[in-house]
Amino acid sequence: MVKLLIFLGNPGKIYEKSRHNVGWLFCDHTYPSVMWSKKFHAQVATDGQYKLLRPQTFMNESGKAVRACCDFYNFKSEEILVVHDDLELPFGTIRLQKGGGLAGHNGLKSIKSHLGDDGFFRLRFGIGRPQRGSVASYVLLPFSKEESPLLPLLFDKAKNLLREDEYTLPVTNILV
Repeated sequence: MVKLLIFLGNPGKIYEKSRHNVGWLFCDHTYPSVMWSKKFHAQVATDGQYKLLRPQTFMNESGKAVRACCDFYNFKSEEILVVHDDLELPFGTIRLQKGGGLAGHNGLKSIKSHLGDDGFFRLRFGIGRPQRGSVASYVLLPFSKEESPLLPLLFDKAKNLLREDEYTLPVTNILV
């Protein structure tokens, strides 16, 4: 059973609405009124059965906060769900899965490195790949004016995947 929800993003106003911060955007949409405290190099809150964690390190160092939280609460990898952006999925795609490749995502690499395995659940929000230009620049750009209005719709669909009984499903795709 999942006990810890981790929302990946980068701190700072400049990154606030970026594609790389879709985990934080989803968190803000889904948990608008939780009370956050600072602990483990992160923001931490409780909502019902879940502990919520928003690492305040930059994406590449997310594993530090995750490891500190897991050590404190004694969470195992299979009790974790990480919400993050995914370049390999087209925009409008949501995928829930357990384990799998990290596809070059530095936040996931950091978490795997600090936990020692990748047996955690992942809620992946497709952001698509850039047609030209660098990936590093693309993930730090805000969503387009066509994409932005679709985010609340995506987030509402993804909220339904957070029900406990859904975690036993195989890989799921949802397209808007």
